[in-house]
Amino acid sequence: MKDFKLYAITGEQFHPERHLIDVMEEAILGGVDIIQLRDKTSGKTELLQKAKALRELTRHYQVTFIVNDYIDIALKSEADGIHLGQGDLSIVEARKIVGDKIIGISTHAIAEARLAERQGADYIGVGPIFRTATKEDVVDPVSVSYVREVAQSIQIPFVAIGGIKLHNVDEVIAAGATRICAISEIVGSKDVRGTCEAFISKLK
Repeated sequence: MKDFKLYAITGEQFHPERHLIDVMEEAILGGVDIIQLRDKTSGKTELLQKAKALRELTRHYQVTFIVNDYIDIALKSEADGIHLGQGDLSIVEARKIVGDKIIGISTHAIAEARLAERQGADYIGVGPIFRTATKEDVVDPVSVSYVREVAQSIQIPFVAIGGIKLHNVDEVIAAGATRICAISEIVGSKDVRGTCEAFISKLK
């Protein structure tokens, strides 16, 4: 996979009056280099439509496109990869289905990170760093101490996620994160492009 700095996840509930594609295009123009479609409420037909539209957008800008959870949607939309949670299909089983596509997985403890690395994950999510209201089933915050652990002992790329805002991202970067994921701070912003540019400036 191509290296990246800023990873954005869709969250249409944060921009109810703006179209998904318009918001994500602004994010890309601001510097986002990975887009993940995460949608727990749409039916499969609508989800596939969104995935195909995002695939067209990301292909135009040569940005990596990831689908959360749904391997069938990832394959049908020709996404670059899939992102899994700890309760989803294992990396080993997913690899049998997706072949050489990117596989990312969320981790909340160093043992999970080490297992993901051994099993061949292409990258891991590290978090939630801070308390977040984006997910209903979110685990307790792991704090920046987990970022330090991963930065010191994990070789594959990792992206810090969970409650990260412009006002607290410096703390995450200081702990060793070089890649950041944000959801509400980006897609819920009145200036999506400007917010992304501000994140990129801090990451540099």
